[in-house]
Amino acid sequence: MVHRYNRTLKLTGWFVAATAGLLLSVFFAVSYGAKELTLPVVWSAVFHYDAAATADQIIYNLRLPRVLGAVLTGMAFAVAGAIMQGVTRNPMADTGILGINAGSSLVVALSFAFLPALSYTGLMALSFVGAALATLLIVLLGAATPGGLSSMKLTVAGAIIAAMLHSLSTGVALYYDLSQDLAFWYAGGVGGIGWQQLQWLAPIIVLTILWTITLGRPITFLSLGEESAVNLGVRVRVVKMLALTAVVILAGVSVSAAGAISFIGLVVPHIARRLIGVDYRALIPFSALLGAILLVWADLASRMVQPPREFAIGAMVAIVGVPFFLMLARREGREL
Repeated sequence: MVHRYNRTLKLTGWFVAATAGLLLSVFFAVSYGAKELTLPVVWSAVFHYDAAATADQIIYNLRLPRVLGAVLTGMAFAVAGAIMQGVTRNPMADTGILGINAGSSLVVALSFAFLPALSYTGLMALSFVGAALATLLIVLLGAATPGGLSSMKLTVAGAIIAAMLHSLSTGVALYYDLSQDLAFWYAGGVGGIGWQQLQWLAPIIVLTILWTITLGRPITFLSLGEESAVNLGVRVRVVKMLALTAVVILAGVSVSAAGAISFIGLVVPHIARRLIGVDYRALIPFSALLGAILLVWADLASRMVQPPREFAIGAMVAIVGVPFFLMLARREGREL
């Protein structure tokens, strides 16, 4: 009883700290940029918007939707990575590394080439289709080998599919002279997210994350091993299909809005597990909070490096993600 009370107290403390950290991050991201703004100005713009005030226009029309977009997409990438790692039992799983983001990027490139007048809703839908097809290819390629689908085969299949899809995207971009248009999608960024985009992003991402939390218990059992999960009454195939469907939705929608940003789904779940443990009922929402914080600060850093120019947000995330990935790969190699 005492142990359970201490664990609940610890979880509550970390969630309160993460929530407070996210709120502070949003405030700093809205306040700072090429033009610094004070707390009263930010407060007034959010709660008493004046269309005639330049500062209010900057905050309400540019910075606030951008920061909220970073919050939502950061949550989506982090939760997708956590689910991938739990379902595959692969600590290096991530929607970018396994090629799911690349499927969305290829479809975006094809849309720019053949459907230049496509609406944002249509682009989001096609991005989801691209993520779904990439996932299907990865699963089929991994399952086609002798012995069936395993974590290692899924990783190898993902790397192969990612390389192929990236090559195809580059070929489409070169042939149809889309290099400038696709630069945003390759580098990643939330500068193009406005209130219209948020109307679609918010309900899809929030509802999908809430759905994944309901899968937290079986995913926790699955992360301990398929045999253990079966003994505990988990319908492994059903849980895997539902979890991968959620990953496809989160990855497809996020890539359509912010580009193919990698490493958030790799780094954040590991930090979350270190802090609160491996119970996915808590790990999923906690990863969402940490992913939002990471992408908000990455976006702020991209704006502050050389204002008014912006640095690629994907590169800012990679500065943290690449060393972490190499360290993790080295540790996994030693364990093998």
